[in-house]
Amino acid sequence: MKNLREQLEEIERQTLAPYAILSGESKGRVHKELPPEYRTHFMRDRDRIIHATAFRRLEYKTQVFVNHEGDYYRTRLTHALEVQQIARTIARALSLNESLTEAISLAHDIGHTPFGHAGESKLNELMQGFGGFEHNVQGLRVVDYLEHQYSNFRGLNLCYETREGIIKHETEYDSVSHVNSEFNANLSPSLEAQIVNVADEIAYNAHDLDDGLKSKYLDLNQLKNVEIWSYVFDKTDSNLNDQGRIYTAIREFINLETSNVIENSHKFIQENEIESLKDVYSHPPLIQFSSRLKSLNRKLKDFLRENLYRHYKVVKMQEKAKRLVEALFSIYIKKADQLPPQFQEMLPEFGKERVVCDYIAGMTDRFAQDEYERLFLPFRKM
Repeated sequence: MKNLREQLEEIERQTLAPYAILSGESKGRVHKELPPEYRTHFMRDRDRIIHATAFRRLEYKTQVFVNHEGDYYRTRLTHALEVQQIARTIARALSLNESLTEAISLAHDIGHTPFGHAGESKLNELMQGFGGFEHNVQGLRVVDYLEHQYSNFRGLNLCYETREGIIKHETEYDSVSHVNSEFNANLSPSLEAQIVNVADEIAYNAHDLDDGLKSKYLDLNQLKNVEIWSYVFDKTDSNLNDQGRIYTAIREFINLETSNVIENSHKFIQENEIESLKDVYSHPPLIQFSSRLKSLNRKLKDFLRENLYRHYKVVKMQEKAKRLVEALFSIYIKKADQLPPQFQEMLPEFGKERVVCDYIAGMTDRFAQDEYERLFLPFRKM
């Protein structure tokens, strides 16, 4: 009698598309383990990510608004969950592997620094000459080395396909220029990984609109000139108050974008005669919006960049965050014996700069602010 994992693998073989990643045919893990009995390999990956320390820390890491600015705003954790939900829907509609898509979704920002892209850009600047910093690379480093959940291997020992999805995550704000030799940079990632790339864009456009309006850094009058917003907002019930119409419009926006990706990607896959994983790897990305929606999204992203991401209050917080990160980095470099013991143990293997970078990158916004006070304010308790 087959165990549950084998039954689930058989269901995948019978129901998923021929170009989907099958968990029973994974390229495997770096360290050999007994296979799970009640889950597929990708389900195990998903669950390990959820239980990881770095994943929990995403709750207190900046998306756009720093954590202390309000309980309503998205964090990296809630963003990851929204990406997971959208990506799972797309994967199911296209008969692709939902569990792999979920695992990549949950891990796609696991290497992010405190204070969002401001923290990342400052760490990258400080690490010039020492390998730089890029959060996809750091994400892979987190799951391969920095998590300490198991006694018989480092990291989470995830499957190759999950790890590839992390390192090859690509959006306008995520680069694949740092893909190492283990993962062929000349090949496209799996369709499951491509789904996460697009779901990430849908999620951050939707929730940045929502958070921007909630913060009053954006207002409805400004958005009247953004075509895609006007389209979804005008479809809402005019008898609702503004907040009710905003909630409805955000849902309509996500539905519009998700439906477009499903329909357009299905068409691309058929038109390009994709019949196997080999076809997927050798073809440019197939999971994408229609050209019309791409154009509308471009205008929306330009609007958000100018009116939200470059809002003077957001910029002030970003610059403050950069100064804080630089101060922490400087003091640890000068005196590395202030690092926790587990990081001091890593110094001979990885060098002072990389270990200090690892420590700061793993901090939450709140911990980084507290650590700054501990290091610089004489009456702050350790």
